[in-house]
Amino acid sequence: MAGVDAEEHPPQQASARELIESVGGRMPQESDGSLRTALANAMVGMKKQLYGRGPSAAKAWILDDYVFVVMEGGLTRNEETLLADGKADLVRDYRLSFQETVAATAMGAVQELLGRPVLTYHSQVVFDPPRTFEIFVLEPQPD
Repeated sequence: MAGVDAEEHPPQQASARELIESVGGRMPQESDGSLRTALANAMVGMKKQLYGRGPSAAKAWILDDYVFVVMEGGLTRNEETLLADGKADLVRDYRLSFQETVAATAMGAVQELLGRPVLTYHSQVVFDPPRTFEIFVLEPQPD
């Protein structure tokens, strides 16, 4: 699993609001907005903006100092072609490398939405069925 520490990357490229609005979502403080939905929409917006194609569905969970986002689908046509040719490792390596490059955007969106620093970010992709897992470790809240 690829992991990224918060201090390894420059500030985010797009705000949570920009990512969420790019997929027609709402911020949590707006009417009919929810924090979990906003987190899922921010990750979908990031994939759509930076990969050129976003997942078909996403769901987010918050548990103590962790945020988990699971996204369905979203593979690009060239990734699907490589997978059909038996090159899953190549697609996985590329995806994980790209996630390290865009980590600041993902971590910044989660921090913006939750108001808590993100310590690390981990990403994984599986192909049968196609799913992407985004895991964020938050700074613990003071007791």
